[in-house]
Amino acid sequence: MEKRMFGRTGQQFPLLSFGAQRIVDEHNCTEEEAIAIVNRAIDEGITYFDTAPSYSKGQSEERLGKALTLHGRRKDVWIATKTNDRTRDGSLKLLEESLKRLQTDHVEEWRLHNIMTMEELDKCFAKGGALEALIEAKEQGMIKHISISGHTNPRVQLEAIDRYPFDSALVALSAADHLVYSFAHEFLPKANEKGIAVIGMKVMALGKLAPWYEKALQYTFSLPISTSIVGMESMEQLEKNLSIAKSFKPMTELEQLAFLKEIMHLANPDVLRWKSTDWVSGEWYVR
Repeated sequence: MEKRMFGRTGQQFPLLSFGAQRIVDEHNCTEEEAIAIVNRAIDEGITYFDTAPSYSKGQSEERLGKALTLHGRRKDVWIATKTNDRTRDGSLKLLEESLKRLQTDHVEEWRLHNIMTMEELDKCFAKGGALEALIEAKEQGMIKHISISGHTNPRVQLEAIDRYPFDSALVALSAADHLVYSFAHEFLPKANEKGIAVIGMKVMALGKLAPWYEKALQYTFSLPISTSIVGMESMEQLEKNLSIAKSFKPMTELEQLAFLKEIMHLANPDVLRWKSTDWVSGEWYVR
């Protein structure tokens, strides 16, 4: 697979990375299957794994930790996990619990998770806010790099990277996302200019792009990003994604435009729920 630089970290990753949210009972993936899928991914060169304590109440982290520990693979991978708490104390507690589930004394990357509004960003940056936890954890060696994620409003993440030199940002970059509140259009150029690694997510738009599976992956892979995380709950999905990634050729601008026209009908808040007011309202987020 093609490898790309991960911002200014000096690290490189294949364009396909592993979203571990789905290796859980909730997605009909057993622990045995999860362990096999993770290790198969590593065998095929995938080294970037994204998880969070909120994914199935910690089961994602727990299974990733078991998969890596049972087969002695911890040293082979980069783990990114998150805090969805906006306070210093709450975030440090979450990190302590994450490290236990992951069976490690550190993670390579820790991020402020799903910052939707300027008010949330202000809470994280305030005295006693979550950013203090990230900085302290890095000073203590519990994390190596500081990150932020956003699904909804690129202007919030633009403000964040103006306030603090984040090492990376995980943002929604499916083809459908390009059609409203576009991180590809608004956020990517500035992040690249600052040397911030950008990780694409929501590549399949929660399954809505499944009828255009290969095109959906090709579209996000074609963007000027460092890597893309794709959720995988079965060996079949992993092998399919690996096949597409290995044969990847960048889309031309005309091919991208044709694809966007083809899926334009998906640009509504019932489909792009992470860009609605609260994921369930059916109304667009208002800036």
